[in-house]
Amino acid sequence: MGHVNPEREVFAQFKNLPRDHPIHMLNLVRLKPFADYEDGRSATGAEAYRAYARESGPIFERLGGRQIWIAAPELMLTGPQSETWDIAFIAEYPSGQAFIDMLRDPDYREAVKHRTAAVEDSRLLRLRPGAPGAHFGEMA
Repeated sequence: MGHVNPEREVFAQFKNLPRDHPIHMLNLVRLKPFADYEDGRSATGAEAYRAYARESGPIFERLGGRQIWIAAPELMLTGPQSETWDIAFIAEYPSGQAFIDMLRDPDYREAVKHRTAAVEDSRLLRLRPGAPGAHFGEMA
């Protein structure tokens, strides 16, 4: 069984982190071949994920979010070969609170049904943005 939505205990830890500075969220997403909607409608995982993006995007942007990087993963060079991903992207939020506000937004809560139907597995990693340091792999 894949990871699709945050577990309650981990989300509680997220809420305990500072909420007053920008955050980046690394998203790794593996889509189902066919979406699994509770109401039985028919769509591919990619179509359902596009519906999620269409409906949640305006909420994300209204709260100050922006996508700063996106890629199509090609090969897991280091790591479990079983972890394949269809989409990789980084979303930037003006604060941890903005992310929480998005999840609580009634329109977002409606849009997320498409993500839940579409996603087979995912990873969502909160990152604290930093500036590159003087040497490779260092933060200033």
